[in-house]
Amino acid sequence: MARNTRRPSLDAPRGRGGMLQRTPQQSSDRFGRFSEAFARAMGTSGFLIGMTIFVAVWLCWNIFMPPQLQFDPAATNFTLLTLILSLQASYAAPLILLAQNRQDDRDRVQIEQDRQRAERNLADTEYLAREVVALRMAVNDFADQVLTRDTLRTELRALLDKLESTPEVEDGAPR
Repeated sequence: MARNTRRPSLDAPRGRGGMLQRTPQQSSDRFGRFSEAFARAMGTSGFLIGMTIFVAVWLCWNIFMPPQLQFDPAATNFTLLTLILSLQASYAAPLILLAQNRQDDRDRVQIEQDRQRAERNLADTEYLAREVVALRMAVNDFADQVLTRDTLRTELRALLDKLESTPEVEDGAPR
């Protein structure tokens, strides 16, 4: 009897006998982008003003309208409003955390890229420093070998003095 040598995938849940198995699909990042947009919107002054107006209108309606038009009366301590705000908070917290986690991941990638860029810059700087030192050494060596006008004049004057100080020779005999 041949054994199944295929290993189970660790990123997919195990199937149960007889039940339909769901194949893992590539996750589009829509939910993550939605959570970031939601968190971004909740952090604005417009959202806070809108929520304040919504709650104020809700409270005014259910306090000042006739009892037959009230849908969440003050006598029940605005139970429906409390449930709606609790539901909003219960969804908002995980969505905000998801958006923060995604931002942390992006920050981690950015920090790693910055570190790599800094390492490359350091290596480039060290290379350039070595090249500058090599050029300075070459210029100094070359400067020692370069014939300047003053050096040429000094050498020519020394040769002229030497020629003037030596006796003249005519027909092979010194004078």
